[in-house]
Amino acid sequence: MNSASSNLTNNATAASGAVSPTASSPATPVAVPAGTPVTVVASSNTTATAMPVASPSPTFSPLYQQIKALITQSLQSGEWKPGELIPSEVELAGRFKVSQGTVRKAIDELAAENLVMRRQGKGTFVSTHHEARAHFRFLRLVPDEGVPHYPESKFIEVKRVRAPADVARLMDLKSGDAVIFIKRVQYFDGVPTIVEELWLPGLIFKGLTAERLVEYKGPMYGLFETEFGTRMIRASEQIRAVCADAGAAQLLNIDLGTPLLSSERVSFTYGDKPVELRRGLYLTSRHHYQNELS
Repeated sequence: MNSASSNLTNNATAASGAVSPTASSPATPVAVPAGTPVTVVASSNTTATAMPVASPSPTFSPLYQQIKALITQSLQSGEWKPGELIPSEVELAGRFKVSQGTVRKAIDELAAENLVMRRQGKGTFVSTHHEARAHFRFLRLVPDEGVPHYPESKFIEVKRVRAPADVARLMDLKSGDAVIFIKRVQYFDGVPTIVEELWLPGLIFKGLTAERLVEYKGPMYGLFETEFGTRMIRASEQIRAVCADAGAAQLLNIDLGTPLLSSERVSFTYGDKPVELRRGLYLTSRHHYQNELS
């Protein structure tokens, strides 16, 4: 063994506090309770010795977090549908046998995460993509002047394909699994502004067709929620600046090389399950990307 290897070995031994058995100091058997996981340590001149492995310590979860998880389970199972009124704080406190304050804290967090919505004097409702305020939660492109409004869509392509490797990785699928591929152009006031490509799990969105997308006049996430029982809870997004290639230039009616904003977004439903990959190119000559930070 060279000196560098010898030093590393000696340092590792000293750091662990372990003493290597030798011919003059035989290894002493260690009594290990039945069922205790062990790791075996051995060297070239010793007999393998069983050593206990420390079990991970249980994690502590505040009571309101436990109640939040139980309410989320009810939302996920469909006990309370999008747009429906959920039981009052008093009723939930009785159901879970906790204080009303504990329930209120759990619902406060759910409201902050847009899973439920409080309405003054009416109660707490399951959030839905059909609410006016929800239309712009995932659409961040707003006009430089005027009131934000939802764009019109022209669908270029809708087909069932096998997931490419990069798409499968981002959506936690197997390469080759069936996905629904959608390509569309979105128009603001008749001006083509966004080119989007979407991938959706084929198993969840079985039956989604171009005809259904065209005839549905509301937000796409509203369709996913109503007809496929899938609600987008949160999204992770990456944004970068790019130049328009020939395809984007033709669809957006712009010059080749025009600056565009490129985004890649993975949207998740309950249980942090990815259910949509969306890649978009945004023309920002009259619009800008807006995000509220808090």
